[in-house]
Amino acid sequence: MAGLNGRKIVITDSKDFMGPALEAHFRREGADVMADERDLTQAGACEALIQEAGPVDVLIINLADPAEALAVQDIGDARWHQAFDRLVHPMHRLVRAVTPQMLARRAGKIIVIGSASALRGMSNQGAYSAARGAQLSYVRAVGAELAPKGIQLNLLAQNWVDNPTYFSKEMQAHPRWDALVKSQVPAGRLGTGEEDAAFVAFLAGDESGFFVGQAFPFAGGWVV
Repeated sequence: MAGLNGRKIVITDSKDFMGPALEAHFRREGADVMADERDLTQAGACEALIQEAGPVDVLIINLADPAEALAVQDIGDARWHQAFDRLVHPMHRLVRAVTPQMLARRAGKIIVIGSASALRGMSNQGAYSAARGAQLSYVRAVGAELAPKGIQLNLLAQNWVDNPTYFSKEMQAHPRWDALVKSQVPAGRLGTGEEDAAFVAFLAGDESGFFVGQAFPFAGGWVV
């Protein structure tokens, strides 16, 4: 894609969720990719990552947490805090750390790989959906704040996209898998990692400068 060659792209949690597909796609586009694997729940980890990265053109906040099915009365404090510790707090720390350099240049892109669960109610997913919903609200608010200063912050609200964290090979090998997907996804299949990464690359490029604080459904019609 035009405009990505040589640009510094930072991808968090690069071995999980959409990390592998994103890294492969951006490397093919000729970007200068920093694919980071560190545990961003640790104190100072987010700040250290941005400091080590140097000038960042595009920050892709790819964070995952197991979508453990629990009735609301069974969601203990530990599970509740885990969802926010993994999905919400690192997101804010990363944005807080990278914005000073982007503000100085009046340019930069931040893309959060979120979940369509923030757009549709899901039983037994109170903790996970609440954390993903917090991501969405944060992007809307901070996106509007940063846009006049030349920074675009947006979110991909995805589900039913092939990735090793939420849709393992073992899960997809189950005899009832195809029927489940067709019953849930109007498109009748999983989205591919390449389709996902290509859309993220569009948001990272110059052609998407008019998008501000938006959540883009990417779920084959599961949400619209």
